[in-house]
Amino acid sequence: MQPQFFNIINDELRGSEKTHTVTDPRTEEELWPCPNATAQDFEDAVAAAQKAFVGWSKTTVAERQALLVKLAENLEEHEQELSEILAKESGKSVLFSFGVQLMASFDIKGAVAQCLYYSKTCLEDEVQYEDDNTKVVATHIPLGVVGAICPWNFPVILSNIKVVSSLVTGNCIIVKPSPFTPYAVMKWVEVARGILPPGVFQVLNGGADLGALMTLHPGIAKISFTGTIATGKRVMASCAKTLKKVTLELAGNDACIVCPDADLEKTVVSVASGGFFHSGQVCVASKRIYVHESIYDEFLDRLVKEVDRSYTINEDPTAPSMFSPLSNKLQYDTVRNIIEDCKTNGFNIVTGGKTQNVTNKGFWLPPTIVSKPPEDCWLVKEEQFGPVLPILSWSDEDEVVKRSNLANAGLGASVYSKDLVQAERIARKLEAGGVWINQFERPNFGAFFGGIKDSGFGGEMGKQGLLSYADTKCLHFAKN
Repeated sequence: MQPQFFNIINDELRGSEKTHTVTDPRTEEELWPCPNATAQDFEDAVAAAQKAFVGWSKTTVAERQALLVKLAENLEEHEQELSEILAKESGKSVLFSFGVQLMASFDIKGAVAQCLYYSKTCLEDEVQYEDDNTKVVATHIPLGVVGAICPWNFPVILSNIKVVSSLVTGNCIIVKPSPFTPYAVMKWVEVARGILPPGVFQVLNGGADLGALMTLHPGIAKISFTGTIATGKRVMASCAKTLKKVTLELAGNDACIVCPDADLEKTVVSVASGGFFHSGQVCVASKRIYVHESIYDEFLDRLVKEVDRSYTINEDPTAPSMFSPLSNKLQYDTVRNIIEDCKTNGFNIVTGGKTQNVTNKGFWLPPTIVSKPPEDCWLVKEEQFGPVLPILSWSDEDEVVKRSNLANAGLGASVYSKDLVQAERIARKLEAGGVWINQFERPNFGAFFGGIKDSGFGGEMGKQGLLSYADTKCLHFAKN
C-alpha cells in the first residue's frame, strides 16, 4: 500500500493541491506525492503554535521531560516504518555493514537517544553572584515559536535535535524538512500526534519560499538552520529584520592530520570511515587528509586497499554496506564535476574516478582517492560532500595547521597520533568547533556542537546547546 503524507498543523492532517515527489537515489524512480504547504498553511501553523505556547511555556521541566520519554517510545514503536521510508528517500542501504542493524534506523535510534538524553538534561537556575547584600539567580525562559530548517543527509536525527531542544526549554516548533527528504520527518510528526498538545509540534513541507517566510515572520522567535554557508548567510540577514535568535550549522571542509607516529592499522580504517561513510555526505566528514611525508606512501597504499575492500558500490539495498549513492541529482552533479575537474587537471587519481555509466541506475559515484592535488584546487578548497578524498602530505606542524585552518573549515577536524601531548597541542591550534583525537568525526549529542568562522553561528547539542533556545533572566534579590 502506498504511504500517504501530510502537513501537520495543530495536530490535523492537511493536504495540498500542489505536491512534489522525491527521486529514489538508488533507482531514479519517482516516490510518493508530498503536499506543498501554502502561505496560508504557514500562517495557520504559526497561529496554532503561538496559541499553544501560552500553555506549553507554563509546563514544568519535569512534565516536558516525561513527554520526551513518550516521544522516544513512539519512535521505537514506529522504527521499522520510518526506517524503510528513510532508506527509500535517502538512498541509504537497508543493512548496516557491522551487523543486522538497519542503516537507515541510525537516524531513528539516534533520535531516540536524543529524546532520552534531554529527558534527563535541562537548564537549571544558577546563582551567578552572591555577597552580603545581593543574591543574583539566573533563570531561563522559553523564546516562543522556533522554526527548524533541516538538511537532507540525516533527516530525522538532525531535525530531532532541534525538536527536543525546543520542547525541553518550553518552546513550540515548526519543522521544515528538506524537500529532498521530506517523507520520514513528515510521517514521524504524524505518528507522534496526541503526545504533545496541539500546535506544539508541527511540520510543513516546502522549499526555499517557505524557508524565507519562516525567517521573516515576526511570529517566529528563533530559526535553527542546517545547510550551506551561502544559504546560512541569507537566513541570518533575513532573521536580522525581526531580530530573531538564530543558530546556523554550516559547511565544514574538515581537515584530518595524520602524524608520523600514528597507528596506521587503526588510523587507516578510521580515516576511511570518516571520509566515505554515507559516501562522505556527513557535515563533519573527513574531507582533507594531511599525512606526514615519512609515512605518506604506506598510508596511501593501506587506505586504497581499505576503501576498495570496505566501500564498494552495491546496488542491492538489502546488502550490508556503509556506502551509498549521492542522495540527490544536484549533489551527484556537483561531486561528478569535482572529479571531472581533477581529471581535466591531470591530478593523480589512485582509485575510483569513474563518472560515466558507473551503474545502470542511481546516483552512484565510486569511492575516489586523489594523491597530492594542489592546495588551491576545487577539491581541496571547497567542501565536496561526496566520495572523493584528497590525500596531501606535510612535514612541518605549524605549516600543516595553517593549511588546515581555512575559513570554511571551522566545523570539525581530527588528529591521529600515539603521542597524546602532540595530538592535543595540534588540536588546540585547529580552528574548528570540535576536534576528534584518534577517532573520526562524529558529533555526540551530549557535547556542544557548533562551527566557527564560516562554518556556523552559535550551536546546539549538550546542555550548553539549550541556551540558544532560551532567554536568560537574572533575578536580583536584596538581602538587607
